[in-house]
Amino acid sequence: MTRATNRPAVPQIITTKQGRKNRVFGTQQIAFMLLRLTMVIVILAIAYLMYDIVSKGIGAVSWEFLTAMPRKGMTEGGILPAILGTIYVTMITALASVPVGVFAAIYLNEYARQNLFTRAIRLSIRNLAGVPSIVYGMFGVALFVRALALGSSILSAGLTLGLLTLPVTITASEEALKAVPESYREGALALGATRWQSIRTNVIPSAIPGIITGMILGVSRAAGETAPILFTGAAFYLPRLPGSLSSKFMALPYHLFIMSTQHHSIDKVRPLAYGTALVLIALVVAMNMTAIVLRIHYRKKLRG
Repeated sequence: MTRATNRPAVPQIITTKQGRKNRVFGTQQIAFMLLRLTMVIVILAIAYLMYDIVSKGIGAVSWEFLTAMPRKGMTEGGILPAILGTIYVTMITALASVPVGVFAAIYLNEYARQNLFTRAIRLSIRNLAGVPSIVYGMFGVALFVRALALGSSILSAGLTLGLLTLPVTITASEEALKAVPESYREGALALGATRWQSIRTNVIPSAIPGIITGMILGVSRAAGETAPILFTGAAFYLPRLPGSLSSKFMALPYHLFIMSTQHHSIDKVRPLAYGTALVLIALVVAMNMTAIVLRIHYRKKLRG
């Protein structure tokens, strides 16, 4: 008698696997096409907005517009106080948020135990990043303007924006620290260094590009915020430069908000509003370009 053999249907198995690969490949191609389409739509929308702002605002931008004081209820003159006020508030924001955010990220990533408590802290930080800016403005009024008696001032506005950017700074800095290979820490510890020495000499220099990126992103967001400074010290028309950190100030985002929606001669000042928007965008782009240059510099330094 001949023995019956159960041989696997090899061609059928190969055909089935090939069909699955083709289906996966087709799905990937569709996903890539949708992603490219989304990217093109976003780029076209941004390009249209930039064209609209530049074409309508470039005519208002001049040397006098950038260096002169406002006149006649901001229907004439320049926006120098608003530019300097924005720069001052942004500097205070960076000084208030960057050191605290970086050290908090170092503690959470390098020292804190990974338990339920630290997970709750991280969740709270990420939730704070999504809180509307108007809530930070009201909190700044209660804490800095009234409780600490700082009044409506550059300092109150800068500290409020510092709280606003703190969650972004902490999250970005922690992600940059996580990206550093564990071998960097282990190598330093094997040579007899303390944990802080290994962090200071190996981990932080390697994480600097990511930390700088997060810092600039947070500060750039703060530079364009209106609601937090609306209650903590911003004024629409102050034809003078701020005398100290305790004085009120003009700022580009609040100035643009009033000229676009609340001014008594909106049609007359519309070109000035577009010019202000163009200057604000240029300031934010300059901050981001600074971050890119610093990141490239530190990456080259690390590779060297």
